[in-house]
Amino acid sequence: MLIIKQGQLLISEPSLNDPAFFKSVVLLIHHTKEESIGLVLNNPTKITLNKVLKNIPLGDFPIYIGGPVANDSIHFIHTLGKIVPGSRKITNGLYFGGEFEKIIELISKDKISKHQIRFFSGYAGWNAKQLKKEIKDKDWIIEKSDKEICMKYSSKELWSTIIRTKKKKYAIWANMPKDPSMN
Repeated sequence: MLIIKQGQLLISEPSLNDPAFFKSVVLLIHHTKEESIGLVLNNPTKITLNKVLKNIPLGDFPIYIGGPVANDSIHFIHTLGKIVPGSRKITNGLYFGGEFEKIIELISKDKISKHQIRFFSGYAGWNAKQLKKEIKDKDWIIEKSDKEICMKYSSKELWSTIIRTKKKKYAIWANMPKDPSMN
């Protein structure tokens, strides 16, 4: 029986034919019968928070492309818990959102490191049956998440690292070229 829940990781199948999700790792931050929302963890940009919010000295926290929906919005996950009022627990030790003013205050006082918070532009979204169908069609495999996976790795290597270490039966995927027919 297929069980999808908040806090899980979606690991894309390497031949998934959507450039927004090629070799992607998505953290499900919200899941109900009506919808699922996630953030792509391994699609960093060259843009940093201090370039987006120019009038606030915020350091060089990178911004990741969270998905193809609402790219004009900023979201964040963190490990700070109740220190940030309004945070919502995703899974053990990992939280979504909260009062952005508190985040700015903590960053300006150097009380947050890059391994404690991650910022995203946009998100990934699915309607009630869409994600379930994509998983049944084997576009995604489901994996348990932990805060180290979600906060430590920042590049495309995250996908192949998870494939090699957690899903050994899929290890051959780790070195698969973008277009296997060109191999």
